[in-house]
This record gives sequence, C-alpha cells and structure tokens, in this order.
Amino acid sequence: MRHIIALSLLLGSALGFAASSSFAQTTDVHATTEKNAYLQDGRGPIVRSQDGLCWRSGYWEQNDAVTGCDGTLTPPVMKAIAPALAENPLVANTEKVPAANVAQCNVTLLSDQTFSFGRATLTKVAKQRIDQEIIGKLTNFCGNGVIIVTGYTDRIGSEKYNQKLSKQRAASVASYLKSKGIHNRIDVIGAGEAEPVSSCSKKLSHKQLIDCLSPDRRVVIKIQPN
Repeated sequence: MRHIIALSLLLGSALGFAASSSFAQTTDVHATTEKNAYLQDGRGPIVRSQDGLCWRSGYWEQNDAVTGCDGTLTPPVMKAIAPALAENPLVANTEKVPAANVAQCNVTLLSDQTFSFGRATLTKVAKQRIDQEIIGKLTNFCGNGVIIVTGYTDRIGSEKYNQKLSKQRAASVASYLKSKGIHNRIDVIGAGEAEPVSSCSKKLSHKQLIDCLSPDRRVVIKIQPN
C-alpha cells in the first residue's frame, strides 16, 4: 500500500513538471520495453524533471537503465592526443658542447708568435694562425659556449705593468675573434705573470732571459660549455 501511495505522489509531481515550459523543452526519452522502471506520461515518453532527469519507479535497478536517462548518451569519445611540440630553436642552440670536442676548442697562442715583446698588437703571423686553425674550430665544434681568453706575461717588469699588458693581449685576441664572425660571449682575463711554465736562471743576460721566458708569454683560448 505504501509503494502505491509513493508511486502516485511521484506520478502526480512528475506530471506537474511535465506541464511546465522548462520540461516542454526537454528531449523525450522513450521506454525500451512495455514494463520499464521509469514513470511514463500519457503520451508514452518517460517523465522527466525540469532539469531533464528521468523519474524512476520504486523498483528501479541498475539493469533497467535507459539510454538518455542513465545509460550511455553518446559513444565513447577517444582521448585527444596533443600534437608534438615544435623544437625550440633557442634550446637547440644552447646545447652543451660534447666533452670530446672541448679539447679541440682549447688553444694556446705563444706570445712570440702572437705579439712582439712588450706589445699587445696581433702580428700578421698570429692572425693567419687564428684564421686557419682557430676560427674553424670555434665555429664547427665549440657550439655556443662561453669563450674565455686569458693573457699571460713573463716575470720581467712590474706586477702592475704585466697585469695590464696581459689583459690588453687577451682583449686583442677577443676583438679579432669577434671581427671574424664569432658570436659567442667572450670573457677576457688578464693573469699577468701568474702560472709560469718556464724555469730560467737569474744569471742569464737580459736577452737570454727574454728568450728563456718565452713560453710564459702566451694567450690561452678555452671554451666553457653552457
């Protein structure tokens, strides 16, 4: 008896909603069998609320679901696949230099071949060597790493003088690299008479000492990978 009363109340409410303008705009859903678990109006379609929800009877079960009410409304939609991201040229251009190539990018210019004694102006021989041996390496093997140009002097002269001269020599090399189309960032360092590589007696004459200290007078070009 209680089920009948409840069913009557639901039916009455549903029919009232069916008469409203909101329900009139709801798409009709028809029962699939004569004995279905949804309430039907006098025309046959399943009764729906203002929100488009189908009214179930008291004995509705999951197996009674109808497409349009509780079943699948549309076929499954395939998951969209995002397109492959385009390669960022900025990222590609900042790749690290392979370790095998770093050694090829490191070059030492002997000062006697690069500058006249006590001067910071590149000689013709030095420019030819840079053109033939260094520019190609920096362009083809060294990527976009930072180029560090370090100038050195021998111990002849004051520490302040040698510091200034070593930086001027490094700056001359860096400037020439830029003039030949090297676009890498270039850091210039003046190391003065630090890190000597020669061992010369103090008893040598001035000319002999200059010749002996020749290996100390150098400019070193190194690549520092990003």
